[in-house]
Amino acid sequence: MPDEPQPQIPVETRTLTRPTASTAASAPEARSAPGSVPVSASASGDSPAPGAALRYTRLLVIGIVLAALNLRPAITSLGALLEEVRDGLHMSGSVAGVLTSVPPLCFAVFGFTAPRLARRYGAGAIVCAGMVAITAGLLIRPFAGGTPAFLAASAFALMGIAVSNVLMPVIVKRYFPDRVGTMTGLYSMALAFGTAVAAAATVPMTEALGGGWRTGLGIWAVLAAVAVLPWLGLVRDRGAAPPSGREPSGRGLSGRELSGGAPAAHGPATGQAPGLRLGRSRTAWALACFFGLQATGAYITMGWMPQVFRDAGVPAGTAGLLLAVTMVMGVPLAFVIPGLAARMRNQGPIVVGLGVCGLTAFSGLYFAPAGGAWLWAVLLGISNCSFPLALTMIGMRSRSGAGVVRLSAFAQSTGYLISIPGPLLVGVLYQHTGGWGLPIALMAGFLVPQMVAGVIAGQDRTIEDEARMRD
Repeated sequence: MPDEPQPQIPVETRTLTRPTASTAASAPEARSAPGSVPVSASASGDSPAPGAALRYTRLLVIGIVLAALNLRPAITSLGALLEEVRDGLHMSGSVAGVLTSVPPLCFAVFGFTAPRLARRYGAGAIVCAGMVAITAGLLIRPFAGGTPAFLAASAFALMGIAVSNVLMPVIVKRYFPDRVGTMTGLYSMALAFGTAVAAAATVPMTEALGGGWRTGLGIWAVLAAVAVLPWLGLVRDRGAAPPSGREPSGRGLSGRELSGGAPAAHGPATGQAPGLRLGRSRTAWALACFFGLQATGAYITMGWMPQVFRDAGVPAGTAGLLLAVTMVMGVPLAFVIPGLAARMRNQGPIVVGLGVCGLTAFSGLYFAPAGGAWLWAVLLGISNCSFPLALTMIGMRSRSGAGVVRLSAFAQSTGYLISIPGPLLVGVLYQHTGGWGLPIALMAGFLVPQMVAGVIAGQDRTIEDEARMRD
């Protein structure tokens, strides 16, 4: 990872830090080296040894990267083998559409519960439990005897993904306040890499292992099990965490912080979050719609795109590679786009540019799906990089850390609710029309309101500004 200064998202992160007794007495807090956990400069008895803090920081980075690697393979591995799963479980196209709609449904439902669970048990403990749930769901799913059991096991794994989706960005902002851009980029790159590897490797691994689709899906439980290990260490090693990053109970993010409040010691600037009514915020709704529509496109792509190519005559292995190309485009761009967006006062031009790439790709899929398959895969991958852009805009549309937490939960959970019908509708249209013409036209149609919502969300304003205007 390069050491050059990264553009910082203008988010006030102090509201996520509960002061120690020494800092409350106006002792200055010294910033640690870039990428490390901030440690109080005062000689507090609660301060950990530098070596322990460094080990904790390294373990935290490893945990974040491994968790991010596991947030999409449960979905893209299924997309690569969807035809085999449908045949094996005797699914119709409509039922397969339901299956591809399960991820956003779970993300919406369980994403709402993540802050409450973190208040009670600690963010690190919930992410650890999420990795365990992913492992268990991926182990159980291949042995499902029918569609209901398959859906239930998938939902269990997706539950773990959902809570981690919401809490991982919060953990990044909490423990790396000086390197938010770098760590968000690293997290996004790992997520995109895991997505791409699962798409590309599932079919070849299935063939190499000599098993059916059950083996190809179950193998990803190994990666999830590896991700549990560093989080177990983080939950157990509570004493090594810096006092600015942990509560005395070892639960990390406090309940007051996650619910949008802030310690009174931080002054009036942090008191803005409790009065925010996101349901009345134009920016919050624009972000939710933008997030939801880009998620619609992403889950349609992960669930259905290999089938589009296979029906056009592309071999199954190549179709998986094409999906991998689409997903791997997010590896470099997930690091570039947040930095570029943070330098701009208005992110609307980036939104429009990504949307145009998507419209071009869907036009190509409509007229020549096999002839220009690799080009369409690349353009779709660029278009799908609206995800890191949405995360970046969430961080830029609030002045306080507490506001970011609330806006993130609102935009992601509401957005995933918005995205639920899309994959299901594609499956229904595919079954009843017998082809991909109308479904592809629908996919392209989703990009138009996505660009409109993104342009509104990209305007240079914050949810606190809107609250003051209403008052």
